[in-house]
Amino acid sequence: MSNEKINQLAITATKIRKHALDAVYHAASGHPGGSLSIADILSVLYFDVMNVDANNPHDENRDRFVLSKGHCSPGLYGALAEKGYFPKEDVKNFRKIDSYLQGHPDMKGVPGVDMSTGSLGQGISAANGMALTAKLYEKDFRVYAVLGDGELQEGQVWEAAMFAAHYKLDNLIAFVDFNGLQIDGDIAKVMSPLPIDEKFKAFGWNVIVIDGHNYQQIMDAIASAKETKGKPSLIMAKTVKGKGVSFMENEAGWHGSAPNKEQYEQAISELDALLSKLEVE
Repeated sequence: MSNEKINQLAITATKIRKHALDAVYHAASGHPGGSLSIADILSVLYFDVMNVDANNPHDENRDRFVLSKGHCSPGLYGALAEKGYFPKEDVKNFRKIDSYLQGHPDMKGVPGVDMSTGSLGQGISAANGMALTAKLYEKDFRVYAVLGDGELQEGQVWEAAMFAAHYKLDNLIAFVDFNGLQIDGDIAKVMSPLPIDEKFKAFGWNVIVIDGHNYQQIMDAIASAKETKGKPSLIMAKTVKGKGVSFMENEAGWHGSAPNKEQYEQAISELDALLSKLEVE
């Protein structure tokens, strides 16, 4: 991947992070930490990898994306807004009573959302169904999903893991946002799902471990997953919760807390400074 392409993806990811913060701040509620940690993955998927068209969101041959950790909808909405699925200014109406941008993704109300999610563990099962459908109807589209590491504490995830391997869903690529923190703190102390990579390998998955903020590694992992035949792929992305905002990084308290005015302005200022630097480069 060229440096120019990497720089453009970084610019887009920074804009996604700004949208996520706009959403949570103006709603005075939401989940900023995990939205910020997946922004780089979303940037790569929506702006380099997936076959999607904002002008034709229901194209039956499009790639599908499922945000299994649906509480991080501010990140997804940021990506969809940047992609042109709906006006960017609508992000600021997040969680408002008359807004179509609910706290969790709604496939009936939000253009570009392929699956309504929120109850943890169910999204990856829906992604399995989409991938199996593609197989049965001999369609070429791929299905991408993002799970939280705390979400792996849900038993349904492991039922889905068995299902995907059993049906050899090599058109399914799942990411685990491995930032190590959930609402109650360190995932290893709350209810450890570790070792994530070895468990998925034992369930019959192709597993790739990467830095979830390194664009080249994200791209290479997806390319490798596409070449893998006969089994689903899991990309275990090591990330930083609250990535991009100094006082939010690696702080479990920002899992589901909204910034006040001073904090919001500082966060946006930091992202604007990064954006200015990237745009010069």
